[in-house]
This record gives sequence, structure tokens and C-alpha cells, in this order.
Amino acid sequence: MGFAARMDELGKPAWIGLLVLTFVIAWPVGLALLAYLIWSGRMGCGGHGRWHGRHDRMERWRENWRRGWSGSSGNAAFDEYRAETLKRLEEEEKEFRDFLDRLRKAKDKAEFDQFMAERRSKPQGPTIDGEQPA
Repeated sequence: MGFAARMDELGKPAWIGLLVLTFVIAWPVGLALLAYLIWSGRMGCGGHGRWHGRHDRMERWRENWRRGWSGSSGNAAFDEYRAETLKRLEEEEKEFRDFLDRLRKAKDKAEFDQFMAERRSKPQGPTIDGEQPA
């Protein structure tokens, strides 16, 4: 029977005592032992315990979000209403994005027209050969 198996038989208090002792004697060894205990799961950490369950629930929620909550609610009338509402909202979003695109293009055109008007009205300086432009 190996050392770790004997320590496991004694339980967590034995591991904690050994961890404290190794930190007192030589902190690098204590740090290595702490990493081993977390990695091996002997202290109920590192992928085990309460956090792991929360992580799984969050992953399931993200997966449902990506799929668009396409599952049935169990009520056909509500499912039909939800589908119609989502379709209407998607159409409104598309119309709004098109409106914003037209608005941006109009703003860009107005800014460009203003730039060109200012450029035409601004007197140009002398050319390279010293003559004024016609």
C-alpha cells in the first residue's frame, strides 16, 4: 500500500496536517503538495464539488441560449404566440438595421458634400511654378 493510500485512509485531517508541516519545514515542498492535493481531487477541489455542478448548469443554459430556446413549453398556443412574436421582432430588427444603414449613408454623403463645397470655395495657393491657378 502506497503512502497516498495510507493518507487517504486517515482522511482529510491527515492531509491538512501534512500540508501544514511541509509548509513549515520547506514551503516549496508544501506548495508542491498543495498543487498535488488540488489536482488529484483529494481535498474536494479542482473540478469536484459544488462549483462543478454550477458550471454544468451554466453550460446547459448557454447551450439552450445558442439554440434559441427552441424547445416546446408544453402549451401549443403559447408556442405559436412566441414563434409569431420572435418572427415579428426579427423583421423589425432587420428594418431597423436597414434604417440605420440608410442613415449612415446619408450622413456620410452630407459630410462628403460639405467637404467638397469647402474645398471648392477655398482659394488655392500658388502652384509649383509660382503661377496662380485659373
